[in-house]
Amino acid sequence: MAYATINPYNNEVVKEYPYATEEELQAALATGHALYKKNRKQPIAERAKILHNVAAKLREHSDELARACTIDMGKLLRESEGEVELVAIIADWFADHGEEIIAPEKVDTIATGQAEIRHSATGIVMMVEPWNFPYYQIMRVFAPNFIVGNPMILKHAANTPASAQMFADVVKEAGAPDGALTNLFLSYDQVTEAIEDPRVQGVALTGSERGGTAVAGAAGKNLKKNTMELGGMDPFIVLGDANMDDVNNIAWRARLYNTGQVCTSSKRFIVMDNVYDQFVDALKDKFSKVVPGDPLDPGTSLAPMNKASAKAKLQKQVDAAVEAGATVAYGNKPIDLPGQFFMPTILTDIDKNNPAYSQELFGPVACVYKVHSEEEAIDLANDNPYGLGGIVFSGNADHGAEVAAQIETGMVFVNNFMSTLPELPFGGVKLSGYGREMSHIGEMAFTNDQLIVKADKPNMDNLAGGLVATDPAPEPQHS
Repeated sequence: MAYATINPYNNEVVKEYPYATEEELQAALATGHALYKKNRKQPIAERAKILHNVAAKLREHSDELARACTIDMGKLLRESEGEVELVAIIADWFADHGEEIIAPEKVDTIATGQAEIRHSATGIVMMVEPWNFPYYQIMRVFAPNFIVGNPMILKHAANTPASAQMFADVVKEAGAPDGALTNLFLSYDQVTEAIEDPRVQGVALTGSERGGTAVAGAAGKNLKKNTMELGGMDPFIVLGDANMDDVNNIAWRARLYNTGQVCTSSKRFIVMDNVYDQFVDALKDKFSKVVPGDPLDPGTSLAPMNKASAKAKLQKQVDAAVEAGATVAYGNKPIDLPGQFFMPTILTDIDKNNPAYSQELFGPVACVYKVHSEEEAIDLANDNPYGLGGIVFSGNADHGAEVAAQIETGMVFVNNFMSTLPELPFGGVKLSGYGREMSHIGEMAFTNDQLIVKADKPNMDNLAGGLVATDPAPEPQHS
């Protein structure tokens, strides 16, 4: 697919972008590798100043960045504005804390001398990022690796080229050197070519399971460290003693934020029987009140999906679920607008043989399950191939945390909306991927954790890698 901005609100082709040439890819690799060598000698504090300036420039260009994001992939303008501010917050946080995170670590050891671990850059990181959060997905990788000193090459989604280039332009305007972040409109064959290049030492992908399998396969074949953040079927568990006012205020937002096109969206609502009917009625009421329309209009509360193929895929999944016995409790009707709108939909009565039971529905569709015990809720939450995030509502936060600890996911929020901040690690388990982005864990994702042991003189009683030799080898004899 060619790179192009096609406004999902009115289906207008705004601009098309040519694929990168082989010469452009090779130039990016050469420039990035040269910068990697230079960064090894540069004080981290200098990069921190630039990263603070990136945050300032993002805020300075907030209006145009937000508008470009909305036109690229359709999200509500206020959500795009919030995304720009979030990425500025992430840049500032890593500028403030990045150096201390990778400070040398002393190691207590019986080895001769003093031991420490030093964390340093490893080389170019290849980034493959999706369309649903065009700036946030970049910043999750960019900020920590920029501080470390790893240059980056970005292959963004084909339908968000304007956002990708604008982000790279802001980074350049902020004073980052050539090669710090190079946005290229690459084909998948070119991504593989980059991964195979010895100057590339890490690969970070956020995307589909299919894309993750292909990229991780290329990385593994070439022994390149990689992190994968893939899909999710996040549970939203409502225990019988939950505060239902809070539940009802959060549940619809957890499903419809970004038109439900979020890996960590709550997609399966697992509700105790004593509050099930109340929950479904409230969710219907909230879904019925959203207003579809131009996402640039402040009065709009339901944006279009990102593109026609995404809408068609979701409709096909809903049709298959209904054919397999699911009940449409609300929605699944056309919206009389030209863009890629999908009516918020509630599916119930989904049994284990239904394809919706084990598929991620990436859009404004809520699957609601009734359970009769806490154990049943936990078992249902874990009975899926993914494990990214989740939410638990309980009348007692401590008990909610006990339930959360039994959920097989990378992140769980108790009595609150799913949120993301730079100090919080982001990632999952099972088919949701591996590794973590952001926080101190994310900053260490592509570092060389080098052990250095220094001593004033060798201890001849301590040989062979720390094994004590009772009968040391004799000195060599020379004739």
